Amino acid sequence: MRIGIIGLQGAVSEHLEATRRAMEKLNMNGETIWINEPAQLREIDGVIIPGGESTTIGKLMQRTGTFERVKELAKSGIPVLGTCAGLVLLAKRGDEQVARTGQPLLELMDIAVVRNAFGRQRESFEVDLKIPLLGEEPFRCVFIRAPAVSEVWSDVEVLARFQGKIVGVRQRNMIAVAFHPELTPDTRLHEYFLRMCEKK
Repeated sequence: MRIGIIGLQGAVSEHLEATRRAMEKLNMNGETIWINEPAQLREIDGVIIPGGESTTIGKLMQRTGTFERVKELAKSGIPVLGTCAGLVLLAKRGDEQVARTGQPLLELMDIAVVRNAFGRQRESFEVDLKIPLLGEEPFRCVFIRAPAVSEVWSDVEVLARFQGKIVGVRQRNMIAVAFHPELTPDTRLHEYFLRMCEKK
């Protein structure tokens, strides 16, 4: 099992560590790879797009050639997990803020997003949410200048909501969440993603 984390900006090391811990819990042999060029995306079983500054990550992905490669992999059925900024990048449509910043979008998921849906950095917060996909026990969600999904269409499944806003979605081989699962000790979301990669 080879999981690549797009490592151009953002919470990369935290995702590497969370994925390793999830592999251990599942007794899965594998490696996590810090991706900063398209050649590293060969023979990969899954891709994680981390949180960070979505405009910067998108533009760096374009500059390094990883943008088109991730798009090709996702379209071929390789599982992709996008967290926070990763959710924005996976969307087909963004709000005025996304348009104003020239935010590149991978346009892979049938969702529209609002970029700072819960306010700025100082309004960051943590909350326990029920996410049926991950079992009965609530999942600790860390929201940092978080986006939200304003609209879904086609076969997109809503996984989680907070304050009436959609904060987790799945469409075929892709999962996107508005929070940072890598910043908690709970590896259930990473485990679920790894099982998706195993089945692909």
